[in-house]
Amino acid sequence: MSITRADVCAAAIADAFADDGEIFASPMGLLPMLGVRLARLTSNPDLVISDGESLFLAGTPPLFAKADVVEGWIPFRKVFDVVANGPRHVMMGATQVDRHGNQNISAIGDFDRPKRQLLGSRGAPGNTVNNRTSYWVPKHSSRVFVEQVDIVSGVGPARAKAAGPAAARFNDIHRVVSNLAVLDVGGPDDTVRLLSVHPGVTVDEVREATGFELDVPADVPTTREPTPEEQVIIREVLDPKGLRFKEVPQDA
Repeated sequence: MSITRADVCAAAIADAFADDGEIFASPMGLLPMLGVRLARLTSNPDLVISDGESLFLAGTPPLFAKADVVEGWIPFRKVFDVVANGPRHVMMGATQVDRHGNQNISAIGDFDRPKRQLLGSRGAPGNTVNNRTSYWVPKHSSRVFVEQVDIVSGVGPARAKAAGPAAARFNDIHRVVSNLAVLDVGGPDDTVRLLSVHPGVTVDEVREATGFELDVPADVPTTREPTPEEQVIIREVLDPKGLRFKEVPQDA
């Protein structure tokens, strides 16, 4: 079986968590969950993971499988203690991301009369000023990557710095992984920068799918493919049912 784009995305997400050490990994969504569990079984066995509901897991079960070994209890109210305390890396979705790394999951259009109501800001403000935060975008397009988000839910570094030390001290927008590329906010004035393009994707394709002027280094590498060991773990251990293809189809 050939390496798929979904496999590459899972490995890229795992790499985003590889250097975190012992920290609570809080993935939101299917591919983030797969990438985090892949990291725990390979590059960062110290990651602390949960079932997404109320339990810390001692093992690393397949996606959506029932936990066989439980390590601790973390009901919803306890999550806020971890958010405030800081030892957490959350990977969220993003309906919009702008060139300064601000994220929107709240609404599309004017705040007073939005065209479309979404989730609401939820935990995004607290996450982005207290914890390392990354984003997963399954469909990279100019509708998602916009010059300026309609409503700021997740706070980017420039806005956090403007708000003062309380907002900026722990603000850490670490990675943005999409179905086309890996990005961060290391460009001039804390803007979005292209780190790598996935196999089969060109820099021009990423530029065309981005609704703002993207910072592009002179030499943009190709996102690494998962190792043979990682391929086995993805396909036979964590996602034998191929659920990842619901987010990133095999023909992508």
